[in-house]
Amino acid sequence: MKFQGTDAYVATDDLTVAVNAAVTLERPLLVKGEPGTGKTELAKQVASALGLRMIEWNIKSTTKAQQGLYEYDAVSRLRDSQLGDVRVHDVKNYIKQGKLWQAFESEEKVVLLIDEIDKADIEFPNDLLQELDKMEFHVYETGETIRARHRPIIIITSNNEKELPDAFLRRCFFHYIRFPDADTMKKIVEVHHPGIKEQLLTTALTQFYEIRDMSGLKKKPSTSEVLDWLKLLLAEDLEAEDLKRDGANALPKLHGALLKNEQDGHLFERLAFLARSQR
Repeated sequence: MKFQGTDAYVATDDLTVAVNAAVTLERPLLVKGEPGTGKTELAKQVASALGLRMIEWNIKSTTKAQQGLYEYDAVSRLRDSQLGDVRVHDVKNYIKQGKLWQAFESEEKVVLLIDEIDKADIEFPNDLLQELDKMEFHVYETGETIRARHRPIIIITSNNEKELPDAFLRRCFFHYIRFPDADTMKKIVEVHHPGIKEQLLTTALTQFYEIRDMSGLKKKPSTSEVLDWLKLLLAEDLEAEDLKRDGANALPKLHGALLKNEQDGHLFERLAFLARSQR
């Protein structure tokens, strides 16, 4: 069971090594990197390449670790008892399985994605230590223990918004997705926009990396944003010549796909003006 990338996902050598190492060690793969660098998509492509079903747990700021195991709806049970509903005699009717429970009880091996774990509070990763380590948990309301039938391949993503606890990190295989260089980016673009004209691609990527290299940007454009930008350029049937910027307008064509706030737009124009005045 080896991951080598897919036709729809360009995986660098170090990324494929990380995925396969995590699978071999049977440890969660913790993937960090800038937003838009394909961390979530990685889990989908690993599942696709290995022929496995994927279970996705999207983490929010309000998400609690317990929700990944199960939730017990005591309020509904109390209401039903007042109404004389016969379902109240079986507590299992009020227990909702979480994503970890679904992954543990799956009849076949699955890929479990825990997406953007750094959105939750700092205690969230610690609250999952035992469950991810031992691959089991206890259901107090029923007295049963849920154990993984097949150890899932667990991929955890983080945008690095906050530090994760050391005890949690020790249990993971770690990989940081570096931002793609120009050659890798061309391969990624070819997957999403096959047959794009070489001159247009070269000109567009030159402008894209110039923007990324500017100091002071509040938000650097990501891989997903350059793909959106190129999609717009192709839809407008623009050529490399059309991307040339003049003195009146320093901003790139359709720059709204790349620059996501007005501060970065103003910064870009100021720096471009300064560059022209020093020529």
